[in-house]
Amino acid sequence: MSEDIMDRIKKDIGSNKILLYIKGTKDAPVCGFSAQVVSIFKQMGVPFETRDVLDGSGVREALPRYSNWPTFPQVYVNGELVGGCDIATEMYENGELQPLIEKALGTKLSNN
Repeated sequence: MSEDIMDRIKKDIGSNKILLYIKGTKDAPVCGFSAQVVSIFKQMGVPFETRDVLDGSGVREALPRYSNWPTFPQVYVNGELVGGCDIATEMYENGELQPLIEKALGTKLSNN
């Protein structure tokens, strides 16, 4: 596994408050799980970035080794892996995701 891919992943995660590694893009997710996590963050109205693991860059193969998490999407908040679709959805539904996002962004969110 190329060290530059691992370095790029580490830098990307560290430089984005909310980063979703998904299949597809923010505007066109190509799997239901990716679409679900994108929908959650859009509903929350917070700024977030996505990276397409299907873009051929090697991230799809490298990220599970980096994170020790085998599936996609992978949700990162403030440099920490939150989990995948099921965990992010559960945290959103039970109110645990909002305080995590507020802490990362340093601001209170209006309740949608």
